[in-house]
Amino acid sequence: MSQTSETVLEINLSALEHNYKYLRSQIAPTTKMLGVVKAFAYGSDAVAIAKRLEKLGINYFAVAYTQEGVSLRKGGIEKPILVLHPQSTNFEEVIEHNLFPNIYSKYTLGAFIKTAEKLQLKKYPIHLKINTGLNRLGFDPEEANWITDRIAQTESVKIEGIFSHLAASEDKAERDFTKYQIENYKSALDQILPKLDYKPIRHLCNTSGILNYPEAHYDMVRTGIGLYGFGNSAEEDQKLQPVATLKTIISQIHHIKKGESVGYNRGFKAEKDTKTATLPLGHADGINRIYGKQKTKVLINGQLASIIGNVCMDMLMIDISEIDCEEGDEVILFGKEKSAEEFAHNAGTISYELITSISQRVKRKIIN
Repeated sequence: MSQTSETVLEINLSALEHNYKYLRSQIAPTTKMLGVVKAFAYGSDAVAIAKRLEKLGINYFAVAYTQEGVSLRKGGIEKPILVLHPQSTNFEEVIEHNLFPNIYSKYTLGAFIKTAEKLQLKKYPIHLKINTGLNRLGFDPEEANWITDRIAQTESVKIEGIFSHLAASEDKAERDFTKYQIENYKSALDQILPKLDYKPIRHLCNTSGILNYPEAHYDMVRTGIGLYGFGNSAEEDQKLQPVATLKTIISQIHHIKKGESVGYNRGFKAEKDTKTATLPLGHADGINRIYGKQKTKVLINGQLASIIGNVCMDMLMIDISEIDCEEGDEVILFGKEKSAEEFAHNAGTISYELITSISQRVKRKIIN
């Protein structure tokens, strides 16, 4: 990758391809794969990511909200797109752009059927979400008979898929709970499937489910964080490649005397003569205040430098006292050379939060 001259998020599509192929190798050839590209493809570039995945042969996509699916369609994406958390006010837009809604409650099922019947649709594809223990969205398994009875009353929709979401599939200490969720999901399937004269797509596993619960792969698996280079364990992280690298440069170097302070509210006070560098990105770019006050480090010329004081909206400062560097030199916050998981963990958060927080004002650079 080339040296940067500005703040940029590099999106490495070769790394994406590597991760896709690795995850494919963990499932049966007949099992479908769904790529989760919500939140700008985990903070990167949803259209660029989806286009490469389409070329690689992915079967399905998922987004959180309707507008994310619309953006993919406008970007030329043709594969099926599941909207995981649609709002009833957007159902006509869902249909207009041939998106598949996740139907997760009696209210959403009734509202979507009403919309579909108004538009005189026949067998429009929907996915049903079963709540197996995450307690976020989904029908309770006990509502299975109500679901099939309601759908039998209309010709406007067809169950394209039935799914649930594992709460702790990466956590070995929660294996019993995950198995409990799998059994709950089976129970719902056992009630719904015999009443249908067709076979919906069954999908349950997320990235950690793919890796840890092969018995629960069913017809399709869903992968989000794995595509972007994180396997929810140090062992799996070694088999994956980070897709995104956040880079910036040194704007200015300061020589701080003992007793002087740096930044808002004097967040850093020099206990000795200190050399600092100011970088052109801050909490408006997604590097939040939690990363300041020496909790995290960045990489300059192969050496680590602590973020000091309070992170500002558009700038942050680092301690470069022991580093040979100049204004204009490149700084890496996270990427292949420096893990986003480590950067996030040191501040008490997770890689998901860090990478999805990178602001859209940060320039994206696609690398093939």
